[in-house]
Amino acid sequence: MRLPPLLLLPFLAFSLAAEVTTEYTHTNECSRKTQRGDTIKVHYRGTLASDGSEFDASYKRGEPLEFTVGRGMVIKGWDEGLLDMCIGDKRKLTIPPEFGYGQRAMGAIPAGSTLGE
Repeated sequence: MRLPPLLLLPFLAFSLAAEVTTEYTHTNECSRKTQRGDTIKVHYRGTLASDGSEFDASYKRGEPLEFTVGRGMVIKGWDEGLLDMCIGDKRKLTIPPEFGYGQRAMGAIPAGSTLGE
């Protein structure tokens, strides 16, 4: 079935609008940046973009989260937003639902939430 081009435009506009945004809060120079397949450790503070409320923080546990980038061990927003980093870099990610938990609620995170990390 072939759809008329005008019916595809709203879908394309929506799908192109959703992206992870990155604020670089501290950057370092290095010879090798993170790549897919690297195992990294990160400290984080997870908040809801809607009101800034914190839903999780590794700092409170006193131990960073360790995972392999690009393997689906964390939300897609992290798999993409933590690439090309040097040791010691700090970023603030804003993650739309399509790159977070989507339309399902997850603990203190309501369905359809944009996350601020």
